Amino acid sequence: MSAAKASNLRRKLTKSALALLMVAANQLSISLSAFCWNDFGHMTVAYLAYKKLNPHTRERVDQLLKLCPSYQDWLAQIGPGVSDAERNTQVFMLASTWPDTIKGDQRYKSDGSQHGFRPEGPGASQNIGYSDFQLHKYWHFVDQPFTYDHSRLPQDIQPNALTQMAAFRSVLASDSPDELKSFDLVWVIHIVGDLHQPLHCVTRVSRTHPDGDSGGNDVKLSDAGDSHNLHGLWDWILGKGGPRDVIAYADKLPEPPAKLAAKTDATVWTDEGFKLATKKVYVGPIKKSDGPFVMTDSYVQKARALAEQRAELGGARLAALLNNELK
Repeated sequence: MSAAKASNLRRKLTKSALALLMVAANQLSISLSAFCWNDFGHMTVAYLAYKKLNPHTRERVDQLLKLCPSYQDWLAQIGPGVSDAERNTQVFMLASTWPDTIKGDQRYKSDGSQHGFRPEGPGASQNIGYSDFQLHKYWHFVDQPFTYDHSRLPQDIQPNALTQMAAFRSVLASDSPDELKSFDLVWVIHIVGDLHQPLHCVTRVSRTHPDGDSGGNDVKLSDAGDSHNLHGLWDWILGKGGPRDVIAYADKLPEPPAKLAAKTDATVWTDEGFKLATKKVYVGPIKKSDGPFVMTDSYVQKARALAEQRAELGGARLAALLNNELK
């Protein structure tokens, strides 16, 4: 091969390599920014909590989160050029999304029935740490039923978010191994966020849905952007973005009332969520059928204001819980 041809080939290879690098960089940028609201909402609660952790508790959670199998992935998402304090804050925020993130990991399997949303078998309530590759989707909510048409209410589904919160908090306050505490910690951070979203605390029972509407998932919406059902609307209501977007947003939120923030009983949170859902979520333009319903600006504005209040409380309560109970 002549020197000229070799030079041309090198230039072509260099251009191809640069093109591939640009594609990879774009894909990485997309993957880092493609946080759905669920992540945004959970990270908001986590960020607000982390700011309120005392120094000892911060050091402890930082230590425990390093034991999560996704820790290196979180560091890669955060990237270089941040201080230790900023990195630890964002790790805590990303940890709040772990129980949702594993739904996209092929190593984890749906267990139980109804696509994994109904628990079955003794493994449903197991607490064995990161060796557990069941998704436990039913750990994310408490289906407290209500009805408008006098339908018979189904029995509570257990285990659920409440039963697991009790189990995980018991471990965090004990002398259990750190590996188990790490697993329970990421679940606690996540479930606190879930239980402050009203539709994770309720299901509407009717003749057409004798087992409930799955927290509004069966209530269809039209002209609601990315949200195609009522549950999705509330999951997206705070916005989208990564950790830095969350920090910029959450720093503008006001402090919640101290008396409410001090309530760390998870049954109180679910009772609040149930009452809010029946009085402020299943209201016009949401009617008693499955829709589809057309959203109004008024409903969305009120929903966003309520979601912000719940996020503020969730963050303060998570901090109080960890400050008081984590060993």
